[in-house]
Amino acid sequence: MKPILSDLDRQRLDQRVKETEKRTGAQIVLAVVQRSDAYTEIPWIAFALGASMASLWVCLRIALSSGWFSQIENLISVGIILGTGAVFALLTVLIPAFARIFLLKHRAETEVRQYAESLFLRRELFATTERTGILLLVSLFERSIFLLPDKGIESRVSENAMKEVIGEMIQLLKRKNLSGALETGLEHLSQCLTSSAFTSPKSSRKDELPDQIIEEKGV
Repeated sequence: MKPILSDLDRQRLDQRVKETEKRTGAQIVLAVVQRSDAYTEIPWIAFALGASMASLWVCLRIALSSGWFSQIENLISVGIILGTGAVFALLTVLIPAFARIFLLKHRAETEVRQYAESLFLRRELFATTERTGILLLVSLFERSIFLLPDKGIESRVSENAMKEVIGEMIQLLKRKNLSGALETGLEHLSQCLTSSAFTSPKSSRKDELPDQIIEEKGV
């Protein structure tokens, strides 16, 4: 898989992760995934829309016509309907931005959350002495971000704080500034964790999880 971030961006973010962990006592893991699900329904939804639009055009053409249509003209109309649907479906495969039009928000949020939870388990991010791991995952296709703190640190990250972190990051992500979004997320996490009434145990100050950013193709 082609790297998502440049070497320079990865080195800078790895260093920021180390600095944030030293200040907060948390074990932070950044992850970037191309997409969290295949969304096999999207091409079919696009096909249905394209075919429906073409059907409407054909119906209007028939309604405004004063004569009869020949058999060849009817076959051409059917071809236009099916062809338009096929083009719409193909565009969802070739152009992610077009496919994203047909992606329901709640569907994307569910899949990104499930992917983050699966990644947390697969990479054993729970394997810290004080359960102070935090996964910050960015899913590019969905333009979605999920923050998953382990149970030993979740009390330090309120729901409002998580929404604020994610909101700031998404604005940068929409402008295709992935490294800036991740840096902003680390900065907000640092402020949130250091301002909470909490004394980091000595064990959580150890570097128990890899600092390198996880990059995956996804589903």
